[in-house]
Amino acid sequence: MIIQYPLTTEKSVKMIESENKITFIVDRRSSKQEIKKVVEKEFNVKVESVNTEIKQNKKVAFVKLKKEFKAMDIATKLGLM
Repeated sequence: MIIQYPLTTEKSVKMIESENKITFIVDRRSSKQEIKKVVEKEFNVKVESVNTEIKQNKKVAFVKLKKEFKAMDIATKLGLM
């Protein structure tokens, strides 16, 4: 399982609203391409870019969606908003 759970910090919620990005905790062994494929398939959206960082021994993926798709819709579907 590549995507473990969505991140729900104050900063990540602000990124959903202002930058059209949604943040996930993902498997440390997953690549950016794998994360992109899973997000596109799971949520039926197109991904513009994926940035990752290792934080507190967890891999965090910042997924920016293309303009025609809204991160707010995914957040609502996941129960974040």
